[in-house]
Amino acid sequence: MENNHKPHSPEPTLSETADAVRKLAAVLEDHQLSQIEVSLGKLNIRLKAGKISEAVVVNRVDAKDEPAVEEIAETGHVVTAPMIGTFYASPSPGEPPFVSVGDSVETGQVIGIIEAMKIMNEIAADRSGTISEVFAANAQPVEYGSPLIRIN
Repeated sequence: MENNHKPHSPEPTLSETADAVRKLAAVLEDHQLSQIEVSLGKLNIRLKAGKISEAVVVNRVDAKDEPAVEEIAETGHVVTAPMIGTFYASPSPGEPPFVSVGDSVETGQVIGIIEAMKIMNEIAADRSGTISEVFAANAQPVEYGSPLIRIN
């Protein structure tokens, strides 16, 4: 008797899912697409072009497992890069970052620096709240619209 049952792959971590979303956002922008949707196993990611404010990740459940579909919506406001350059999370090497997950920020507070054409541009929070996610790594190249942080 042949066993055609595929073993369940482990669910992706939040970090793996966030990396997938970032890569898909880059494909969306690079190819000037209006929408992109990718499914892999039970994971379904759908992105639409425009200002990034919310991403929806749908965790599909096979009909034989359960008939329901669970949706997880990332909420909050995403501060995006206003220009192309290199993002720096701290004022200088060896110093602590401007913001970390869990920090409270006020409107106008510096959350990072983007170096563009040898000019250091301070990037400020455009609303008050609590940092729930930091997308950009220190010394990471960013493009216009790249997500930097999420404020809840």
